[in-house]
Amino acid sequence: MDTSLILQNVLTPPVLFFFLGTISVFLKSDLEIPAPLPKLFSLYLLLAIGFKGGLELQKSGMGGPVLPTVCASILMSLLIPLICFVVLRLKLNVFNSAAIAAAYGSISAVTFITAESFLESQSIPFDGFMVAALAIMESPAIIVGLLLVKLGAPKERPIERKMRWKEILHESMLNGSVYLLLGSLLIGLLTGAFNPSGVAKMQPFTGKIFYGVECFFLLDMGIVAAQRLPSLKKAGSFLIGFAVLMPIFNALIGVFVARALGLQPGNALLFTVLCASASYLAVPTAMRMTVPEAKSSYYISTTLGVTFPFNVVVGIPVYMGLVNNLIPTPG
Repeated sequence: MDTSLILQNVLTPPVLFFFLGTISVFLKSDLEIPAPLPKLFSLYLLLAIGFKGGLELQKSGMGGPVLPTVCASILMSLLIPLICFVVLRLKLNVFNSAAIAAAYGSISAVTFITAESFLESQSIPFDGFMVAALAIMESPAIIVGLLLVKLGAPKERPIERKMRWKEILHESMLNGSVYLLLGSLLIGLLTGAFNPSGVAKMQPFTGKIFYGVECFFLLDMGIVAAQRLPSLKKAGSFLIGFAVLMPIFNALIGVFVARALGLQPGNALLFTVLCASASYLAVPTAMRMTVPEAKSSYYISTTLGVTFPFNVVVGIPVYMGLVNNLIPTPG
């Protein structure tokens, strides 16, 4: 693999701001982003990539690789939690294994956004329909995780603790991030088809300031990730190793699936990143509500303290190297 890709990625402003936030915690600086702003930044980033994805989907239509890619995304979000669960059961109980497996079967929108920025910095084209894959991969893993709990621990769990499937399905399929992504995607699709002047009016909001907001958000993520590092002591060496090696393994599967789908390099990287990333927002929220027996310090510290920084700093260029080496260059 060309190690220059890692260096180029590390020296991009978003990743450097991530480091700046991380170092501020180690130096005990009082730097902090006021509480409402990170949530606003997150909502803005989801809105912007959803809207831009809708515009691109309007141009490309549902033909070609779009539908097969969406179907493959659903399949991967069902398969990856099962693989993770089998590995985790070597050391952990059903509750912790299922919660962590669900987190690694789901996705990180910020990692996806960082991968898009990486592709833009390398002048590698990609398609907006990948946002649909992003939105659809978050929910199935939550459901698989809860099914694993129900099937794997019937005797360990008190009878009175029953799954409230209506609430679970609502939380997994209509949580804020999925709803905003899909809604923005639809708005972008309709605007691109029927109101071209609306596209021009949105461009300064969804285009020119996007990179700056991403840097601000990753600055905050660096602070939060560094604050999670002490919790890794509770996770232990097994989970720390899992948090690094499992994304690489999932990425390998993702690359071969992307190759089978015939995806172009940029789309193949985004698909691979979705397979390799892990949720530190939607899944923990769902697990705290439905599987309180699982230790949140396990599934939050591994995803946010290890996997997210690994993917953002090293993983994305490593996965690009896998794509370049394992997927033939067109024509």
